[in-house]
Amino acid sequence: MPITALLMRSLSCTSVCGSGDKNTRIFLLPEVATVFNVCIIPGLKLYVKLTTGVCKSKKRMDGKTVIITGANTGIGKETALDLAKRGAKVILACRDLERGKKACDKIIASSGNSNVEVQHLDLSSLASVRKFADHIIKTEPKLDVLINNAGATRVGQKLTEDNILLGMQVNHYGPFLLTCLLVGLLKKSAPSRIVVVASTLHRVGILDLNDLNFEKSYGGDHVYCASKLANVLMTNELARKLEGSGVTVNSLHPGLVLTDLWRNFPAFIIAIVRHILQLYMKNPQEGAQTSIYLAVSEDVEGVTGKYFEDCKEVTPSKSARNEGLAKKLWEKSVTLVDLKPEEADF
Repeated sequence: MPITALLMRSLSCTSVCGSGDKNTRIFLLPEVATVFNVCIIPGLKLYVKLTTGVCKSKKRMDGKTVIITGANTGIGKETALDLAKRGAKVILACRDLERGKKACDKIIASSGNSNVEVQHLDLSSLASVRKFADHIIKTEPKLDVLINNAGATRVGQKLTEDNILLGMQVNHYGPFLLTCLLVGLLKKSAPSRIVVVASTLHRVGILDLNDLNFEKSYGGDHVYCASKLANVLMTNELARKLEGSGVTVNSLHPGLVLTDLWRNFPAFIIAIVRHILQLYMKNPQEGAQTSIYLAVSEDVEGVTGKYFEDCKEVTPSKSARNEGLAKKLWEKSVTLVDLKPEEADF
């Protein structure tokens, strides 16, 4: 039975009252619906707006080069648009070149900045990561900001061509290798910044260093949370390695954002998101604010190894602050991606 039918039956609804937004129609008794739609929904939306962090920096990025992974949609695309409007050269690193080109064209049209391009990058292939990084090193004289934005969830218990669990490779190992390969260019361009899009779900993530492919304890959500914990740990360890280099690295939680990341969830979860949770969720532009803040704001100049939410520094989980775990994960990651000492300039 459809969710709406269940709601109508449980509430003995006699009519339907819409809010005017087709995505937030509520099926309730007429009197209750009127109060809900006229007062409560606008109030909830206003509350979300008021409590959403906003990057207030007006800093221009003329002459700066920025790479954003997964920039063809969602918060990555909004981040790219904002930085393009500030005058930066923006490289969209995308797996799907067709979608990437469409996003690139829209960003150029909206920003008036023609210095935006798309390059192929498939984080599920270490060979693709190496090819992309090699191209950047050969063709770009500088790199001022690297934003590891791309991510995936609920992609199944699939192994990549590198024999690594797909979710872990896209969310952690691919960005890890990319960052390490581009560290030399970032140091050459210092002061420069690395921004890592993690998640507050790192707080419930569990990493078993002896089972990083989750052969013993697989679970789609478990993998995602663990990969986000790995993001924060990588950020912290990299910050320690780059101390004094002029390269800063920080991680962030973008918030609960309505993006394509939900596409792999079950239909009933998507229905709940569309009809209820979206009232509390950020749109992609709002979700991009902390990424933009860490990429441009004068407030975080020289700040490194920190974790942010809504453009404010917050304390990550105890596990994320475990230096021993960070070092061991780093060592495991170096081995798994076959990173040679001469490939990264630490």
